[in-house]
Amino acid sequence: MLYARATVLPTGSVCLWLGANVMIEYPYAQAVEILELSLANAKARLRICDEDIDHLRDQIITVEVNMARVFNFDVKRRRELKAAASSSGATPPGGTPTAAATTA
Repeated sequence: MLYARATVLPTGSVCLWLGANVMIEYPYAQAVEILELSLANAKARLRICDEDIDHLRDQIITVEVNMARVFNFDVKRRRELKAAASSSGATPPGGTPTAAATTA
């Protein structure tokens, strides 16, 4: 680390780094104006991003609820098929023969 002491004289201008290896010197008033505009734009973009994230959260919740409903429907359907197969003595689809079907 290197430390140094210096006295900087007020010159009435500042250099702003604009990115892409560009630095421009502005008078104080114009620099403040540019920085305030950049801050306002950044806050607007942040608000838009927050709204997008809220929308995505709602969509994720909707998908999770629908997945649970489909799963529960499948469980109910399998139980009904199994109950119907065991009452008639037939083999349920993809299953093993029931006790009633093996003794008959």
